[in-house]
This record gives sequence, C-alpha cells and structure tokens, in this order.
Amino acid sequence: MQHITRTTANNYRFAFYFAGGLVLLILLMMFRPFAIVNAGQRGVVMRFGKVQDTVLDEGIHPIIPIVTSVKTLNVRVQKSDLKADAASRDLQNLSTELAVNWHIDPAKANRVYQQVGDEEQIVVGIITPAISEVLKAATAKKTAEEIITQRTDLKQEIDTNIKNRLASYGIIVDDVSLVNFSFSPEFSKAIESKQVAEQEAKQAEFVALKAAKEAQADVNRAKGQAEAQRLQRQTLTPQLLQKQAIEKWDGKFPTVMSGNGTLPLINVSPSSVSGEKGKGE
Repeated sequence: MQHITRTTANNYRFAFYFAGGLVLLILLMMFRPFAIVNAGQRGVVMRFGKVQDTVLDEGIHPIIPIVTSVKTLNVRVQKSDLKADAASRDLQNLSTELAVNWHIDPAKANRVYQQVGDEEQIVVGIITPAISEVLKAATAKKTAEEIITQRTDLKQEIDTNIKNRLASYGIIVDDVSLVNFSFSPEFSKAIESKQVAEQEAKQAEFVALKAAKEAQADVNRAKGQAEAQRLQRQTLTPQLLQKQAIEKWDGKFPTVMSGNGTLPLINVSPSSVSGEKGKGE
C-alpha cells in the first residue's frame, strides 16, 4: 500500500511539473522575451507604443514582454507599378505608366515608420502623390512631340526630382522607368501621319541628291575623256604613228584577191615612189 501511495505521488508530481512547464511555454509564446528580425528587415523598437531611437539589425534580440514591442520593416528593393495622368505644354492629355524601384533607408527605418507607416502606407501616402506631382511638373515644360522625342531627358528629370523629394522621408529611390506613354487616339494618329510625311520627304531628298551626284559624276567622266582625247591628238604625230605601225608589223603584207590569185597589197604612195626613183637614179 505504501508503494502504491508513493507511485501515485510521483505521478501527481510529474503531472504538476508537466502542466507547469506547459503553462510556462504558453506564457513564453504569448509574451515572447525576444524578437526575431529576418534577413532584409529592420526592427523598429517601441516602448509602450512609443518609437525608440534604436533600430534592430537581423537576428534575435531580447526584449521586455508587454513593455517592449518590435515592428519589422522590409528594407529590400521593392518595385511599385504606378499610373499617372498629366498634360503637355500644348495641352495634350497624357497617360503614363511608371515603375519605381525603391527601398527604406535601413538607418532611418524607425523614423519612416513613425512619420509614414509600413510599406503599404509608404506607397499610398508618399510615393504615389510624389510621382504624380513630379510627372505633371516635368511634362508641363514640354510639348507632346518633345515628350516623345526627348524621352531620355524627361526620364532623367523625373528620376532626379523624385529622388530628392522622397529622400527627406527616408525613402531611397533606386530607379524610375517610364514604361509607356499614351495620348488621345486623334493625336497619336496625327503624330504618326507627320512622321510618315517626314520620312517620305527625307527619302525624296535622298533620291534627288543621289541623282545629282550621279549626273555630276557623268559630267566629270565626259570631261575627263574629252581631255584625254585632246591630249592624245596633240601627242600623236605622223612619225609616231608610223613608228608604232612598224613596231607592230609582223613582216607580212596584207593581201587582196585578184583574177590571178592572191597578191600582196603594197603601199604606192608618192613618198614611196619617189623613194624608189631615188634609188634607181
């Protein structure tokens, strides 16, 4: 009987310790004495709801339950796709799609959360209005045609202005991309027609210039041939022609057909006849 009583007491003691440990574990889960900050995050420390100057890096950090709480913010680069409407200097309505790459300054995560809020509140409350205002200010300086042809300059201006505007809130803008511009269908058609007309005019100008150059080349060739012939006439004397003929002669006389057969064709010019008479005398 005494053995049974001792066994029962041990069981009660084990059950008590187990229940106590379970309650302690539940309390630890409910009132965690530590905070975990994952990779790519920063922890904003709040004491009785008031934001503190301390910003927690990645890792496990001890805290005082109930008194201290930690809000984690993502400090990695994030992409926000936005749409904004504006107008050009010549009052053409413009719809723009933009992609903004941004992240929270890790060293200022506590101030960002205190002044603005979490990531969603940053996009809605800060980035979207700032993009809209900067875009309207930039497009108002250019005509619709300049917006199309000077897209790189417009992008650079928007990029610089939005970076300066959001830096004061602890938001770092990595890049702003102008994904697409769209105007009214009527204006887009007018721009397309103008571009086609300009291309056709440039093509006609090129053809005319090519024809003029070819005509000038023909004139220059004709002048060169005429000059060559003139110089040739000046240098070709009868003596030179006779010398060239003798150098090319193969020793055979040209022949003609007659009733008695083939006879050699002999030059009987006055000069040759006089030469023969001189020899006879």
